Amino acid sequence: MFTGIIETIGTVSHLKNELDNLHITIKSPLASELKIDQSVAHNGVCLTVVHIDKDEYTVTAIKETLEKTNLSTLTVDAPVNLERAMKLGDRLDGHIVQGHVDQTAICTEVKEENGSWVFTFEYDAALNNITIEKGSITVNGTSLTVVNSKRNAFSVAIIPYTYEHTNFKTFKKGTQVNLEFDVLGKYVARLTALNQ
Repeated sequence: MFTGIIETIGTVSHLKNELDNLHITIKSPLASELKIDQSVAHNGVCLTVVHIDKDEYTVTAIKETLEKTNLSTLTVDAPVNLERAMKLGDRLDGHIVQGHVDQTAICTEVKEENGSWVFTFEYDAALNNITIEKGSITVNGTSLTVVNSKRNAFSVAIIPYTYEHTNFKTFKKGTQVNLEFDVLGKYVARLTALNQ
């Protein structure tokens, strides 16, 4: 379980394909605090630490994960949003995030607004995920509030702190991102569909 509050940005230092799996090595100040078997969210994708070496650690993404997320597009030196699993009893500063990406989206617009930024994303509505105005959404692991919600698109407003401390500063038109929709909203949508 995560909160969507990004702790730090890691950097991809090595990628290794093995059969259908991708081993991703990340350089991060968090590495020395991790342990084998620990869960860490990478651009919102919960992955298990399998190896640690000084300031680097390795996680493995399987075929299904690679097909449903943007992890297959990672390159060496790419910035990755990182968050360790929440501790029981901590404040929930973002919202309830599972680290299970529902689908990807494409950034369709980046608009600077005198000290903040508005990012617009478009996604495949056929997968039956929804956003609601002022609801929660996780973009590349970052807990955000939805504005301008549409059937297959939404926008988020980014403050300077979030812009500087996440990989949002690398987004441009055409950037693929991971989306995790609000878990409560997913249950409501599913129950509504079953009762029709």
